[in-house]
Amino acid sequence: MAEEAIRRRERLDRGVKVRADTVYAISSWKEMMFLLAPRALLVIGLLCAPLIAPNLYWQRVICIFGVYALLAIGFDFLAHFVGLVSLGGALFIGVGGYISGICNHYYGISPALSIPIGTLAGAVICTLILLPTLPLRGVYFAIITFTYPVMAERIICAAGILGGTDGIPGLSMLPSTWVNQYLILGIVIVSTFVLRRLVNEDIGIVFRGVKDNDQAIRASGISITYYKAVAVFIAALLGCLGGAYMAHLYGWVGISLFAMDFSVFPLVATVVGGPGTLVGPVLGSLILVPISEILRAFGALRIVFYSLIMVLFILFWSEGLLNWARRKYEQFEHWVRV
Repeated sequence: MAEEAIRRRERLDRGVKVRADTVYAISSWKEMMFLLAPRALLVIGLLCAPLIAPNLYWQRVICIFGVYALLAIGFDFLAHFVGLVSLGGALFIGVGGYISGICNHYYGISPALSIPIGTLAGAVICTLILLPTLPLRGVYFAIITFTYPVMAERIICAAGILGGTDGIPGLSMLPSTWVNQYLILGIVIVSTFVLRRLVNEDIGIVFRGVKDNDQAIRASGISITYYKAVAVFIAALLGCLGGAYMAHLYGWVGISLFAMDFSVFPLVATVVGGPGTLVGPVLGSLILVPISEILRAFGALRIVFYSLIMVLFILFWSEGLLNWARRKYEQFEHWVRV
């Protein structure tokens, strides 16, 4: 009883956080583990996923998860840090995939070069395409970005260009299933941490200003259009990288790269995982992609499933899984001596 009288419960994060979510005072290994454990769990979990995949089919699902995760990270970044709700994920995937496929099929460039070319050139092209729409915000920007991949698909079919409905077959494949998986998982991990670091730098403050008070940013002499274009380029870079990767994952590109799934899924994954976190969309993709594969037999009805999930989370769990888990984790209490 005497020992219990000089002990009390304390929330662990009170001894760690000083001024903000990115400023800490660490005085013990327990507090260090408090900060590192969630990050280590994410990295170790993703890197171990290929080792526990039961067969080639689920190894391919891991690759698809990586592509959707990149799209979802880009969507979350644009929507919750810049204020641009983009439904143009299919445009990024399609442009990146077709450029990489053209480089490999017509010019004989190896995937080691065609993927970076498709990523960079695709991001530039997508940014230029979306440049006239940057003054728009909210639903207007979302509608315009949603129509671009639909238009691209119809133009390819009607004009018969780029292989028409048959696409461009016979592309070089990536070396092995292990390379396929760890390449995309490594890209997801690096992209997540780099983007989280970016939004906490000075440029991240400007991005938030563009979202919350663009008049103040404009009054400061800062070009809003320029920073919106930079943000769109970053999101397009992630999406085009996913499209270029898919071109050599399947050895083929076609109009299916402009499918509606690539535009709708990032929105649902962000709502489920936790908006405004950048890691939440990865968690949402990790949950939804396997479920989506299980429901593949229902075809286009998967979109209905995504819609129901999104409505339920918005109505009853709007903070998302990661925000809820982080709140519970940071409220963890332990016994300390007084």
